[in-house]
Amino acid sequence: MTDEESPVEPRGVELDRGGFEALVDRALDDIPDEIAALVENLVVLVEDEPPADDPDLLGLYDGVALTDRLSNHAGALPDRVFVFRNPLQEMCASEDELVDEVRITVVHEIAHHFGIGEAELHRLGYA
Repeated sequence: MTDEESPVEPRGVELDRGGFEALVDRALDDIPDEIAALVENLVVLVEDEPPADDPDLLGLYDGVALTDRLSNHAGALPDRVFVFRNPLQEMCASEDELVDEVRITVVHEIAHHFGIGEAELHRLGYA
């Protein structure tokens, strides 16, 4: 069999928006209560596509980490975690893989809310 003839595992899982949002909700529900109780002024949003300048981005934290907040942060708009549906669906070959990748992405972005950087997330397996 030549390279041209070798079977390629199809990629991509398609869920409607409601089904994908349910995966994000499940990932949020799986965060231990002790950690979830420490989250302050944060909203998690599902977007279909990431910013055009980073089309492979799976998630994004937009805000000021708890470790960097000043005393005058009260009254600020919520920090935001974005979970990008299409790149996550495109990279996964099964719904089980999608469930895992959504969980990893949600935990990764919420970790940024707590001031945990990329190096530590890589070490912990959330990158």
